[in-house]
Parts: sequence; structure tokens; C-alpha cells
Amino acid sequence: MPAMPDYLRISNAIMDDVRSGKLKPGDKLPSIAQLRVRYRVGASTIQQVYIRLEALEVVDRYQGKGVFVTDPSTWLRKP
Repeated sequence: MPAMPDYLRISNAIMDDVRSGKLKPGDKLPSIAQLRVRYRVGASTIQQVYIRLEALEVVDRYQGKGVFVTDPSTWLRKP
């Protein structure tokens, strides 16, 4: 079985942090540079993470300001 791509692994980890309450709505995510170091991946991988999270409505990106967690009730599926 092939390993999960880094961008999926990282975006899933961030989503888990939101679900668990470790990251709350309005929290700013670390910069691309900080996440590159933390996960030992390239900048393009972190860009993919941010693109996926934005597409899933987990975050909102604001140029020059950063990437912020949205309200999970807008994207979490109810059981």
C-alpha cells in the first residue's frame, strides 16, 4: 500500500487539531516557513496543504495577513 502523500497527512493533522479543539476558529496557522520546518517538507507541499484546507472550508486565506481557522460547524459533517 502506498504511503499517504505529505500534503494529505499534514492537512489531516491540522483538521484533527481543529476537531479536537487544539486549534479554534479564528486561530492563525503558522507560516509556510514554520510548517516547512515542523514537517520537514518543501514550501510547495505546504501550499498544497493550504489549498486543500481552503477548498474544504477549514481555513480562510487573506493575502498579507495569513491563514485562519474557520468555524468547524461550517465544514464538519454531523454524525
